[in-house]
Amino acid sequence: MKIKLLAIGKTDNKNLIQLIDEYQNRLKHYIKFELEIIPDIKNVKNLSEIQQKEKEGELILSKLQNTDNLVLLDDKGKHFTSIEFSKYLQKKMNAGIKQLVLVIGGPYGFSDAVYRKSVGKISLSKMTFSHQMIRLFIVEQLYRGFTILKNEPYHHE
Repeated sequence: MKIKLLAIGKTDNKNLIQLIDEYQNRLKHYIKFELEIIPDIKNVKNLSEIQQKEKEGELILSKLQNTDNLVLLDDKGKHFTSIEFSKYLQKKMNAGIKQLVLVIGGPYGFSDAVYRKSVGKISLSKMTFSHQMIRLFIVEQLYRGFTILKNEPYHHE
């Protein structure tokens, strides 16, 4: 299985970029991983929230293959402990999924078309975080999940 993380807009914080890179490099020891950034939509001031979600949705859907398993990082998604998340990853791998695509949407969430295409939603917290920080959190949780599956000493209960 390969994991792709799609995110709208670039990260401009050098410290976050450095940490994301650190966990991406660690993660590559366990699984093929790719972070793909979808550029911010231009002239958003002229768009309603719905129009912005639609445009972002079109860009997200254009990055998918027919066989991709699309899971949205969404505040209304399922909550996992790190161990539960590692078991979730194991189930996805056991199911023979070719590519798991996790998506961090724009500031207003996802379009209806993206919700329809998805097979699930995951919430990292009931709190709200910047979309840039969520990139770090999910890459770190992916790494943590694989260390749990390999019984490595990174995670402590």
